[in-house]
Order: sequence, then C-alpha cells, then structure tokens
Amino acid sequence: MKRKMRPVLLALLAVVLAFALVLAGCSASDSAYVTSIEKTGSDGLQDIYTITYSDGTTDTFTVTNGSDGEDITITDIWQAYMEETGTEISFSEFLSQYLTVSDETTALSVQESLLSSMKVYTEFVVTETTQSMYPPHYTSETDIEVLQGSAVIWSMDTETDGSVDADGYTYIVTNYHVVYNDEADTEKNGGTDLARKITGYLYGSEGAPAASGTDENGYTAYTYGDYAIGLEYVGGSVLSDIAVLRADTADILAINEQAQAVTLADDYYVGQTVYAVGNAEGMGLSAVQGIISTEDELITLSIDGTTRTYRSLRIDASTHEGNSGGGLFNSSGELVGITNAGYMATDGMNYAIPLEIAEGTVENILYYANDGDESTNGAYRITLGVTVRTENARNVYDADKGYGKVQEDVYLYTVEEGSLADSLGLNAGDKLVSIIVNGEEHAITRQYDISDLILTIRPNSTVQIRYEREGAEMTTSETTVVFGTHFSQMA
Repeated sequence: MKRKMRPVLLALLAVVLAFALVLAGCSASDSAYVTSIEKTGSDGLQDIYTITYSDGTTDTFTVTNGSDGEDITITDIWQAYMEETGTEISFSEFLSQYLTVSDETTALSVQESLLSSMKVYTEFVVTETTQSMYPPHYTSETDIEVLQGSAVIWSMDTETDGSVDADGYTYIVTNYHVVYNDEADTEKNGGTDLARKITGYLYGSEGAPAASGTDENGYTAYTYGDYAIGLEYVGGSVLSDIAVLRADTADILAINEQAQAVTLADDYYVGQTVYAVGNAEGMGLSAVQGIISTEDELITLSIDGTTRTYRSLRIDASTHEGNSGGGLFNSSGELVGITNAGYMATDGMNYAIPLEIAEGTVENILYYANDGDESTNGAYRITLGVTVRTENARNVYDADKGYGKVQEDVYLYTVEEGSLADSLGLNAGDKLVSIIVNGEEHAITRQYDISDLILTIRPNSTVQIRYEREGAEMTTSETTVVFGTHFSQMA
C-alpha cells in the first residue's frame, strides 16, 4: 500500500529542473517538464543519469560515487555542482537557489491525487425543538440533516499478483466528525449518532443529494444520482478524528477504472509546499495550495460534546467547510495529512491530522475489522501506565535533508503501580531513549512519538524499552503484550 521510491529520485526530480542547465545544458524546450530520471550507466566510480522530458528530449549528467555502486544523494549533487562550477556555496543556499519544482510537475501531482479523492455526504435523523413565547409552548420537528465532507481512497484489496481485486473492498478515510453528529436523534437514527447513510463521489463524476418527496417516516427523502457510491462505516476514533469507510471495489471501478489509492509520504517539514483537495463549501472537489506553517500545534475540538486536544499540522492553504476529511498532499502527490479544522476568522490558519496519526489509526482500525473477531470494532492501543515530561526542546537541522525537526528529551513523570511500565521496571525520572517492538527500535525524540507508536502495536507483539537512569543506559526485558490485558479501546 505504501509504495516507496528511492529518496534520491525525489531529490533529483526537484533539483534537476533547475540544475540540468548547469551540469549538462538543457536540450528540452522551455515548456517541457521532467517525466523520469534513471541511472543508465556506471563504471563503478561514476554513475550516469538520464533525464527524460515531456517532449521526448533527454539530458545526461554524471556523479562520482564515494564507493562502488553507491546511490547518490542530494548532497552529492551539491558537491558535484561546486566541483564543476568552481563555486563555493552553502548547502542551504544551494537548496534555496536550485531546489525548485515546476508548476507543470505540481499540476501532474494534483491530477494524480484527484484519482484518490472523494467527496462525501452523510445523513442523520435530527429533531429540532423550538419554543414559542406567546403562548409559551414547545414544538418539535424531526427530519433528515445532510452533512458534507471529503475523503481519500486509502487502499484497495489486491490479488496475489498485486493487481486490484475487483471483487474486494476499497477502503476510504475521512474525519470522524464527518460521519458523526452529536445533534442526531439517537433513538430515531438507528440507536447511534453515526450517519445512517453515507454516499461518496469520485472526482469528475460528481453529484449531490436532491430532495425527492418523503419516506415512510415522513422524513425528507434524498436521491443521489447515477454517480453515487454507497459507503459503509468500518470503524473510527473520535480521539484521532479518523473514520474508515469501505465500498465494493467493483462499484468504484464502474465509475472510474483509474481510481487508485493514495501514496503515503515518508516525511514532511515546515515550509514544505502542500495542497489540499476537498469539497470546499459543497462546491465540488477542488485543490488549494499553501505551505506547512507548523508541524506540531495543539488545537481543541468538540466533536461529541467533549472538548479534546488534538496534535495538528497548521497550513496556510485556504480550506473551508466541506474540506474536512480530504487529503493534504506534498508537491510529489504524496499524502502528508487529512484536513480537519480551521479558524473561521482567517483563511491562513487551517489544520490537518498528521500522517503518523492518520496512518496509525487507519491501519489499527483495519486490523481489528479484519481479525476475524466480530467483538473487536474500532481502534485499540496498549496502556503503558505513565505520564511524561520534556526538557531541552530544540530544533535539530539535518544538512543532508535540508530541513530541521524539533527534538526534546522525554522523561517519565509518573509510573502507575501495576501498569505495563511498572512491570518492565521503569521508574519516574527515567529518560526514554527508544521503544523496541518485535525487534525493531523506534527512537523517542518527541513526547508524541510514544502515542504515535502505540497505535501500531498489535496483540502478541514483543515490547522492550530502552532508557537512561543516573547516566547509564539500560534496556528492559522483553514482554509480549496481550489483548484484553494490556490493550484498551480508543473512544
């Protein structure tokens, strides 16, 4: 589901748009854009790369490797630039001058992401009570309320050869608050505040609900048209504001055989160009561009009547009501988040659920939806039984990547007696270094690394914790986490 590409290829795609002129002399026309970059030859010490443009023309350039067969990185290109031009330039200056992506390349990414985008309508039974002053009395009216939002195609069931299984399911992700309404009349809405009907549309094959008389209950009935795709609720979490839906893949492909799942990004950073795709103001799917303004901001939302704090990406892309649940993509068309909130007073402060939370929650929900146990529904996570505090927060710049990340030291503040952490021998005051899950080590450099990671831990996984105590680094014994003992369901 997560299709990986060598990091060097992404770096080259961005750099060569400006850099090919320096190294090789661009033979492509001014309106052409890069379509591919491939290593086409090597003598062991030098690799030859061929750039192919949209008009069919090509360029080549060579980069000297540090060792036989080693893949080049963006820093290799920076060094090659200085050697071939005799110019001394800092890495950050090089990035600012030459790391550019053309409008044409971004447009292609937007076009591809549209194949993974949907708009969503949800129906609820709502009873509204009004008060009349003269004479004083109350009247109630029950009818259907239709809410609107957006979504992305997360995954599509596949055959053994990796092709799409036309007889399987397509899984779709949106916000929990798109499919939940705390104003629903629970009794008349089927005993739940979740939507009684969910309908989706693919980009280019869009429609909208239209009132068409009344149903057997006297409620307004809606028709959705030929392009409507019925969606089924799989599971969700109000704590993450994520919901997973599904549709028969055959129904998706019947509307557009090119529909596809999103590609997930490996990372994101402040200042990165992003664009959001969503059903803004119910006017149909559209794309808006901006940057990531902050990668870690706490906002408060009240989805089910309880006010909670959510870690979010802040973006300056102009999103509106109806964008909720839509995809936030980088300029390569990779998903970095799910848009979910914004300040009504300004267009420049809008928010998205970070990819780590979205991915962790979605895969968690899908695991328990498909585990063969009908009693498990939604998302579950282990409970460590700790609270933490942080010190020494600082921005750590990575010259190879060309951007920085905030890091902090994470210490245990309290350890609950009898908890999983207590059984592992952890104490208040211990500094967390990493958590090892099934032998794979995950560094803890932010407080939220813990909550992100525990979303990914499954029953019968092995867990160890590496920590520092009084200047010495130690590792706990290995413990197998058990469902029903160490896990609790997320709201």
